[in-house]
Order: sequence, then C-alpha cells, then structure tokens
Amino acid sequence: MHIAFLNPQGNFDPRDSHWTEHPDFGGQLVYVKEVAIALARAGHRVDILTRQILDPAWPEFASLLDGYPGVDNLRILRISCGPRRFLRKEDLWPWLGSEWVPRILAFYEEEGGLPDIFTAHYADGGLSAALLERRTDIPFTFTAHSLGAQKLEKLSAPPADFAQLEARYHFRQRIAAERISMNRAGVIITSTRQERMRQYGHPLYRGAVDVNDDRRFAVIPPGVNLRIFAHDRASNQEAATQAAMEASLARDLPPARRSLPLILIAARLDPKKNHLGLFRAYAQSPELQARANLALVVRGTDAPLREIERFPAHEQAVLRACWEVVQAHGLEDKVVTLALNSQQALAAAYRHLAQRRSLFCLPALYEPFGLAPLEAMAAGLPVVVTRHGGPSESLRDEITGKTFGVLVDPDDPADIARGLLRPLQDAALWRRLRQAGIQRVRSRYTWEQTARGYETALRAVLAAREPIPQWFLNPAIPDLPALDVDNRLSAVAQT
Repeated sequence: MHIAFLNPQGNFDPRDSHWTEHPDFGGQLVYVKEVAIALARAGHRVDILTRQILDPAWPEFASLLDGYPGVDNLRILRISCGPRRFLRKEDLWPWLGSEWVPRILAFYEEEGGLPDIFTAHYADGGLSAALLERRTDIPFTFTAHSLGAQKLEKLSAPPADFAQLEARYHFRQRIAAERISMNRAGVIITSTRQERMRQYGHPLYRGAVDVNDDRRFAVIPPGVNLRIFAHDRASNQEAATQAAMEASLARDLPPARRSLPLILIAARLDPKKNHLGLFRAYAQSPELQARANLALVVRGTDAPLREIERFPAHEQAVLRACWEVVQAHGLEDKVVTLALNSQQALAAAYRHLAQRRSLFCLPALYEPFGLAPLEAMAAGLPVVVTRHGGPSESLRDEITGKTFGVLVDPDDPADIARGLLRPLQDAALWRRLRQAGIQRVRSRYTWEQTARGYETALRAVLAAREPIPQWFLNPAIPDLPALDVDNRLSAVAQT
C-alpha cells in the first residue's frame, strides 16, 4: 500500500529535533515515526505529511523532502501552510482547509498519483483527512492520541475563564474537528478499550460515533522501542549513566543507604501523574523507608527539589508539594534526585537499577495508556502502576488473569505503599515480575506489532470502502474559523 500519515503539527526530521523542548513535540510524534518506520520496513510505501517551516529559529524543518537514514520507502514531506514561521498547533486551524489540503493535493497531482489511504493523527490531521476524503474519496483512519473534551476537563477552570481558555486552545474548533474526524473515519484507532469507551463516549462527542459499534474501532496498542529499551542491550550510555547515578547517590544519601534499592518515578511534573501520592505513601511507611530509597527523575537538572524556582509555575506546585512532604517527615537523607536527559540514558538507568532489585512506580490518577511502565518492563525493571486506565489492560491478561506488574489505587497512599512492599519483601516475586514483564512487552507491545495492527485496519477500511455520494464530493473547502460550532455540531453528526 501507499500510506500517507497526516500530522500537521510538531514536525519530523532525522535528528528528532526539539522533541523534549516544546509541548507540540511529544509522544504522538514518537508514535507516528515508529509506526511509519515499521510499515515501511514491512514493504509499504509511506509518507509522513507535516508542515514546512521557513524560520531561522527552526532550520531543521525547511526542506520539502526528508527521511530517516537506513529506512527505505519512507519520506517526510513538508507542505507549507499559513505564515512561514513556526506556529503552535492551536494556531494552525485557519490554514488547514484553505492551504494545507489543497497543496497536498497539488503535490500528489504533480507526482502523478495519490496515496491509497490516509491515516490521520490528532484533531488537525483528522480534519485534514476528512477534507481530503471529501475531495478525493480516499478513506482514512483516525488516531486522536488525546481528545479536547478531556483536556478541557483537566483544566477544570470556572466558566468565567472559558473565554481565556478558548482564545488559547480553540476548543470549539478542536472538538468540532474531532467530531468530524470520528464521524468520517473508516476506523478509529485507540490504544486501549478503556480509551474507546471513556474518551469517545464523552457527552461532547455524542452522536458523532457509536462507541459500541465494533466495526468503527480497532484497539492497537503502541509499542516499546526495543532498540533502546531492552534488558539485554547495552548502549554507549551505560558507563556514563551509571557513574552519574552513583555520584547522585553519594551526594544525596548517607553511606549506609546507598546500597538499597530505589523506587523510581520518571514522569513529567503534572499533578495527574501523582508524584505527591507516591511521596505520601513513602512518608507514611517506615518499612518502605527501611527497604528502599525514593528516586525522582526530572529532565535538565539533578537537583529539582532545591531549584524549584527555575521551573514553570505548574511544575513548581508539584515539586513544592513533594518537598513539603520530605521536610515534614525528615526524609532528606532517603530521597535522591537524578537527571536522565535522553531515552538512552533512561534505559541505561533502568538496566542498572534492575541490578539493585529496584522498582519503577507510576501512581497516576489516570493513565490513558501507560507507555513508560512498558519501557521499564522491557528493560527488566518491575513496575508498580496505577490501576486506573490503560495499565489495567496492559499489565493483566484478560483471559488468564495473570499479572505482569503490581496495580495500585492511586488515591490511597497506603495501597501504593503495600504494592511497593510486595516485591521488595519477596525476592521470588520480584524475579517473577521482572521476567513476566520482559516477556509481556516482547510478545505484545512492539512497534512491529503496532504496524501489523495498522496494516490490518487499513486493509479492512479499503476493502469495506463505499463510494461517497456525488453530492458530498464538493471541491469547496469550508473556512473552519467561520464555522458556528454550537449550531453545526448536530448537523456534523448527521452528516
């Protein structure tokens, strides 16, 4: 197949530039890159369509054509739209229909042939796919990665502040685009069944798609990059990472505690990741303190609890709350902070910590999928993870009931502590979880398997395609900002 990924925001280049430095350059870019590479290596012709940026501050994204070294059959195609400079993803809406989609069509017309199918990512990619389908009758799949309704709820601002939030995030346009994408997609791809039922079943999407219609959804989990996160694969980061970690232990811990296992949390500083719940669990359990130290990973600094002011306000709030727990319970000599600034360093740390019989912990209030625990498992580090969200599927076999990690209630510090103590107290359980975790990832959560899931879904969409009625094939592209979303949402669902 000739498959085109639609991903206007974030951008791609061979060096993965800016992936840790900007909120638009996050997990969905890793996802798209890895699935695209796996599909290309399976023999398909793959294009990643993104936005061209002609801006001295972003020189990596200037050329029209790019690719990944050693990967045949894959192109990065940068199509211009709107101003030449970099734009936040929330500011792209005015140019998707008026410029980006027509220029994609012009590019392929000049080449002499369109892709067989599009796979759209995020709301802006989904809207673009729907507009392309309207012009060409080429079907598409839709992978949202996250949905606007959940982000709106997460911000939980009073109604009086909605105008300010709307000006920044353009929720009306985003949710309208998501409804259009859901309604027109041949298949909607989710990472878990919970994502399908909980996120797409939100009242703001009522009428756009029926979450109980199995024909409209495919659950395809993302994968772990085993080129990096593998228990038996060393990298050139191993020695440097181990030395840096030992230096941090010597700096933060008294000699008698330096040989103890670590309970590691490596997650962005967001309240929903529940760092505070872990710190409270540790503070309330003398036995846990006797058996292990607590380790906090923050990119860019190895002393985040002592440099709180250097962080943005919302991250300061997380760090300050954790530091207050440390001070209130006299834990200063039991907490170590680490700087692991790349995936390679993180994987090396996981392998080193596994030798110390340590644990990875993610007590998030809700975790839609939970790729980070799977990466730790692949590197041989057992995990203690929230039971709310995707981990309840990935860490438990739905048929046999076998578990591949410890699931805990993130709202209950005592349950988090109990979950951590189980493998720390039982060496045989720790070894079983380590081996089971490695096998679970290798058998189910690789990018090659994700690509096979996409291949199956794309072929099913192509096989089931019915021609769009001629009345819908209208070359006029609507001006999205002019849409009256409140009045049109029901009409969009009907269409």
